[in-house]
Amino acid sequence: MESTKLHAAILSSPGMGHLVPVLELGKRLATHHGLEVTILVVTTHSSPAESQLLDPSTAPKHLRILQLPPVDISSLVNPDTKIVTLLAIIMRQARPSLRSALCAMEHRPAMFIVDLFGSEAFEIANEFNMSKYVFVTSTAWFTALTIYCHVLDKEVEGEYVDQNEPLSLPGCKPVRPEDVVDPMLDRTNQDYYEYMRIGVEYSLSDGILMNTWEDLEGTSLKALRDHKIMRSIVKVPVYPIGPLTKPVEPAGPNSELLEWLDKQPSESVIYVSFGSGGTLSAEQTIELAWGLELSQQRFVWVLRPPIEGHGGSSFFTSGSGPDGTPDYCLPDGFLTRTHNVGVVVPLWAPQVKILSHPSVGGFLSHCGWNSTLESVSNGVPMIAWPLYAEQRMNATMLEEELGVAVKPKVLPTKKVVRREEIEEMVTIVMESNKHGRKEMKERAKELKNSGKNALSKGGSSYKSMCEVINKDCQLRLESHKLQALQQ
Repeated sequence: MESTKLHAAILSSPGMGHLVPVLELGKRLATHHGLEVTILVVTTHSSPAESQLLDPSTAPKHLRILQLPPVDISSLVNPDTKIVTLLAIIMRQARPSLRSALCAMEHRPAMFIVDLFGSEAFEIANEFNMSKYVFVTSTAWFTALTIYCHVLDKEVEGEYVDQNEPLSLPGCKPVRPEDVVDPMLDRTNQDYYEYMRIGVEYSLSDGILMNTWEDLEGTSLKALRDHKIMRSIVKVPVYPIGPLTKPVEPAGPNSELLEWLDKQPSESVIYVSFGSGGTLSAEQTIELAWGLELSQQRFVWVLRPPIEGHGGSSFFTSGSGPDGTPDYCLPDGFLTRTHNVGVVVPLWAPQVKILSHPSVGGFLSHCGWNSTLESVSNGVPMIAWPLYAEQRMNATMLEEELGVAVKPKVLPTKKVVRREEIEEMVTIVMESNKHGRKEMKERAKELKNSGKNALSKGGSSYKSMCEVINKDCQLRLESHKLQALQQ
């Protein structure tokens, strides 16, 4: 690698949801902006999908992937430890190996970027005299809530979910109590305090990068930049650099599925997937199956084992997955009755390849931000089915602000969504002669083009990333001049 290049180190916390956008940021910095990039990945136990992503042979020139040794946190957690706390502990324990990895580098990085769980490593960036940035792999609206949470903590009495009015965010759309992120559901849990700490530490950086773009979230971005109250808290520049999404995957073992899609009419298939961590109850799985069948629409459903037992004779066992996973529960005769219009895929499917396929016209999704961007970037409207994390906020934004989704009347985490409502939502999204579908599809295609333009040379996100790089290059130049004068 050329030592004359600006070297950026990017620290990723465990999990596909963090790893995918971090890798895409690294690739973009290396291929579009000419940086030398080292991605430092904190690992736990890698899944096959993670191992494939981290394969060094797939990395572009000037990008190196370095896996830090797994950390032992067994004495620091218990079965009740929630995810934000768990990730915070893992990232804390990984700091010694991070420091050692940086020390061992012949060409030390000048820029240090962490995802939102890595801000406690800023002290190491200071030791190595690196500029430091947070990369928020979600929305500007989520970023605003995270930053403002410690203010809400002083202003709001009782649990947020029990409030009668939406939570006010200066300059931004308010957040409904039922839409708050998971760490804000219980103010007595350590998860809440870790989340507040993360929001405060954003302002210890030299800037906040976000996986969004100007045209998508103009209001929230303006608030973070210009609103007097929000600006007094944020204090550092914000840089929308998205949409950074995973590229189209190779066909792999699902080539038969893609051949099936090739035979379907344009925009006639709804894709159903709840991501790597999304699992429904057995009862909800049954209702979803009936809803899909009643809609009479073509579908591809990536199905994971329900989180409850079979519960009786009303379940059809479709058989084990190819890797010996548990049986899947579906209504009696479902696969037989729908075999001409639907495909049920166990565990995994090449999502980006499916969403980019011309026959796909809708996406029933948990609204994780990676999946959301993959859908929007392909112009595919959605049924928003939020399950955890910040997905409730994403679902609200998709339906009410962006106009590219419909969602159930009651949150799926509060109540089983019945087959009649599922049938109605699928019909709305998939049939052009029904309410709102045409407008949703047109809006989705507008956002697809808008995101593409943002990333193109001269686009808003491209220029935003250039601004960060130019700022760092100028700082490095000034540092070299100062060192020369001192010598």
